[in-house]
Amino acid sequence: MARFGKVELYPVNGRGPEDVLVDADGGVYTGLEDGRVIRVGPGGRRIDTIADTGGRPLGIEFFGDERELLVCDAHRGLLVVSVADGAVRTLVGEIDGVPMVFCNNAAVASDGTIYFTDTSTVFSIERYRDDLIEQTGTGRLFRRAPDGRVERVAGGLQFANGVALPPDESFVAVAETSACRVRRFWLKGEETGTEGIFVDDLPGFPDNISTGSDGLIWVSQASSKLPVLDVVRKLPAPVRTAVRALPAWLQPSPASTCGVLAVSALGDVVHRLEGEIDGFDVLSGVRERAGTLYFGSLERNCVATTPVPRA
Repeated sequence: MARFGKVELYPVNGRGPEDVLVDADGGVYTGLEDGRVIRVGPGGRRIDTIADTGGRPLGIEFFGDERELLVCDAHRGLLVVSVADGAVRTLVGEIDGVPMVFCNNAAVASDGTIYFTDTSTVFSIERYRDDLIEQTGTGRLFRRAPDGRVERVAGGLQFANGVALPPDESFVAVAETSACRVRRFWLKGEETGTEGIFVDDLPGFPDNISTGSDGLIWVSQASSKLPVLDVVRKLPAPVRTAVRALPAWLQPSPASTCGVLAVSALGDVVHRLEGEIDGFDVLSGVRERAGTLYFGSLERNCVATTPVPRA
């Protein structure tokens, strides 16, 4: 394990740039709490508003080339945003006639197939702490085929969150935040249709995950584990309900320490960074491109960058 080295912070004009996506010029796309999708120019020198989804944009990916963005909007579902004119269209807003409660993150395969998560069927993003306490296990992973068909890949996930595909697209990895692990579901080979653990017993709560230009799967950890949360989870249901009714500042809250780790397709941890970053916490998004790491935060008003550590 290594501590974070020099981290550069780039302010954005809004709260909660939860995920990050980097284009060929080094510009960073992210979604904000107020519904805007923005692009932060290289070095943070310029901020352009690309679109307003009218919801709460979270996970963000390129859809095909860099002319369109795939946006997981917690309130509106799976969207496509035009970089050129900001037009927004809905790909998936509901499943079997029922609106998604908490569309969270996605990965796009080379043939256009989209794998995406709906974190909970009980609690929305505004009540994400409630799901962490109750561990509803209602998270789901879906697959949208290029022809528009949507099918469930897996259910019963504990706070289904980040999604990533390895370079050979042999499996899809899914972060289970409240279980502090990443699962994988095999898509190719002899194990097709089976599932297992990709990385387990993480020191923190995994959030968004992504495949870097280095071929590694990068896992953000928004917060280190919270012993008090383990205690609350063991309390009787009426007491847990009372805890959830408390003001947010009295409930178990994310720690100031956060982290990221990089995992090979074989499940070997290649890089691991942990610690505190001055002026930055709740590290919910990570993206590697050309030797640089880019971070997003669910709570802060900035994105961050740091070099990939030497192995």
